[in-house]
Amino acid sequence: MLKAFFRPFIVTFFIVMFILLMLFLFKYIDDLIGKGFEWYVILELLLYSSATNVAMALPLAILLSSIMTFGSLGENYELVALKSAGISLQRAMMPLVVVIGMISVAAFFFSDYMLPVANLKYGSLIYDVRNQKASFLIDEGIFNNSITGYSIRVKKKGDDGQTLHDIVIYDHTSNSGNASILVAKEGRMYRTEDDQTLVLKLKDGRRYEESQGDATTYNPREQLTRTKFKETEQKFDLSGFKLQRTDENLFKSNFAMLNLRQLGVYRDSFKVKIDSNRKTVYSNIRGYYNPPPVVNTNKTNIKSLPPLKPYNDVLEMFAPYNRMSAIQNARSQINSLKEVLNQKEAFNSEADSRVRGFLVEYYKKYTLSASCLLLFFIGAPLGAIIRRGGLGLPVVMSVLFFLLYHIVSTVGEKSVKEGTVDPMLGMWMSIIAFTPLGIFLTYKATVDSVLFDADFYKMWLKKLFPARFKYGEEA
Repeated sequence: MLKAFFRPFIVTFFIVMFILLMLFLFKYIDDLIGKGFEWYVILELLLYSSATNVAMALPLAILLSSIMTFGSLGENYELVALKSAGISLQRAMMPLVVVIGMISVAAFFFSDYMLPVANLKYGSLIYDVRNQKASFLIDEGIFNNSITGYSIRVKKKGDDGQTLHDIVIYDHTSNSGNASILVAKEGRMYRTEDDQTLVLKLKDGRRYEESQGDATTYNPREQLTRTKFKETEQKFDLSGFKLQRTDENLFKSNFAMLNLRQLGVYRDSFKVKIDSNRKTVYSNIRGYYNPPPVVNTNKTNIKSLPPLKPYNDVLEMFAPYNRMSAIQNARSQINSLKEVLNQKEAFNSEADSRVRGFLVEYYKKYTLSASCLLLFFIGAPLGAIIRRGGLGLPVVMSVLFFLLYHIVSTVGEKSVKEGTVDPMLGMWMSIIAFTPLGIFLTYKATVDSVLFDADFYKMWLKKLFPARFKYGEEA
């Protein structure tokens, strides 16, 4: 049983990983081509991307291989032989249940210890790759602006790729337009040994430079200097075209790059910030509220106070010449109060979003292990019911069920991030929704159900519509 399971499991796992890597390359192909990366950089990026794809490839491989294994056993009547020998389906599944349980535990430790490190390496590397400049290339008849401050055009290149003809170089480093232009009939380019500098050896050319006049006072006229040379060198710094690695510590606070302990610490710290922010709301808005003075009844005779005058409008409490200033003052205080409350609300909203993100990653580490067990208990009885091995119907069924599972899981995760669903309920939504299906399929496989037998449904339809089928047979 284990031998029949591990062969398709290993094959399908690597096939799924290969497909996901191809999708990754198609997504970032524009960021990788034309930037002169070394082969080990691409290999390192693919390695980290493979680690991040395990969360999707592992459950799908378990589902597909379990359907193929038990489908092949059913197609070859081996399950019938097992049941005739008194071995139930649950007992036949037990070795694989133990193995899948071990894989689930390994998946949990992988997601808690190795996956955050892989996500950190992958996130920092893909950030540097996407922000890397394109490699310096000189094409014929096209101005190249890759080197900051220079614009280079070559009319024709030699067959060796290093000989240049009719060269024009615009120097913009002085930030004064095309104040310096270098023209040469021919030249040769090469890089230094450390590959940090590009050297152009130019022959038979001229340099034109515009500068301010020599007068100390304002002089609207400029000075043009023309220099003729037989041979000269122009050097350009290429260090900016090398991959510059960013400090990984800048990415460590991201959700996917934390383990369970770190997620708990960050979640608690943000909850403390939310509580302290809410507690300071009253103290921050207290200055905008001026209550009326409280009358001390022990020292003042209430009866001696003049009766309160009824007002139809609050402005009647002010003198006519003070009403406009009172309105402006009230409006200013209201705007200030609204700004304070909006800042508090924005801080709470951002902090709540961060807390939900930490909870999403927290529960993901558990749902990965649970999904491995759940999809096995869906795939194994499903294969025993359909009784088909190979890569035909099992692939179709596994992809269909996995897509449904992935859609429900994605909807739950998105709802949690939007704050419309409780984090625990949203992240376990797919497990809760598909657990009854796994129980139902296991029961049907145990009682030898004909759930996917077309002949059974045909006979059922004949009993339901006997007249129509009788007419069809006579025809």
